[in-house]
Amino acid sequence: MLKNIPSIISPDLMHTMMSMGHGDTLVIGDGNFAASTYAKRLIRLDGHNNSDILDAIMKFFMLDQFTKYPVTLMKPNDNSKPNIWEDYYNIIIKYEPSFKEFEYIDRFSFYEKAKNAYACIATGETSIYACLIITKGVIIK
Repeated sequence: MLKNIPSIISPDLMHTMMSMGHGDTLVIGDGNFAASTYAKRLIRLDGHNNSDILDAIMKFFMLDQFTKYPVTLMKPNDNSKPNIWEDYYNIIIKYEPSFKEFEYIDRFSFYEKAKNAYACIATGETSIYACLIITKGVIIK
């Protein structure tokens, strides 16, 4: 154990985030997402919800400032707006106040994008359409 690392951040997740480079993407799948099918590197955080995972990740993770959409969401076929998306937005702006908007893509486009992700987190999130992909940026000093 280390000090100041949230317990939800497993050693595998911390290693993955540290290994990622600028422009690499990380999928946070909901409980229904076929993470094992799409993951190049699979991290299991069963029993945890996506909002708590995202909040813990954002303490360490800089979003890509050089792309219009550093966060991608899977949009429902009926174009509804799942409640969890507001949670995601509030978490992200807490750490990245300049964040503007999400990219919304259909399910099959999301799957294609997930195949190219650096890693995928399998979670216990029960909300539907709660999957997201975040793109790593650079820390500018």
